[in-house]
Amino acid sequence: MSKKNGKSLWSEFKAFAIKGNAMTMAVGVIIGGAFNTITKSLTDDVIMPIVSIFLGGIDFSQMKLTLPRLFGEAPLDAAGNPIVNTLNYGNFISAAINFFILAFVVFMLVKGLNALTELGHKKEKEAPKAPPAPSREEVLLTEIRDLLKEKT
Repeated sequence: MSKKNGKSLWSEFKAFAIKGNAMTMAVGVIIGGAFNTITKSLTDDVIMPIVSIFLGGIDFSQMKLTLPRLFGEAPLDAAGNPIVNTLNYGNFISAAINFFILAFVVFMLVKGLNALTELGHKKEKEAPKAPPAPSREEVLLTEIRDLLKEKT
């Protein structure tokens, strides 16, 4: 192994991997992957069926547009049927809804964590500063006002 400044590549890697940021990021990626599965199921199995009720029972995964073949004949699959090129916009709609749900949940998590962090790091409120001393002109004008009040 090559050494740089007396440290081996392995020791540098261990120092990097053990740092809190690298471990936290790894845990975040793993949990994020698992969370993605949950939000995909929520979208596909709960939200999209409810949305399809309002659209007349349409299954979003079946929503597609068949594209025309511009050159030659369509190739055939194993059963002898022509292979059709489709634009699957229903899957895109599902993915977009899934993204917005995931983004909203992450937003709420970050907002909650920020609120907890603020509670944990509550700074003591500074005592209000005394108002600045009046200037010489203000003091002089106040004395003149008081003298005028005494004469009347």
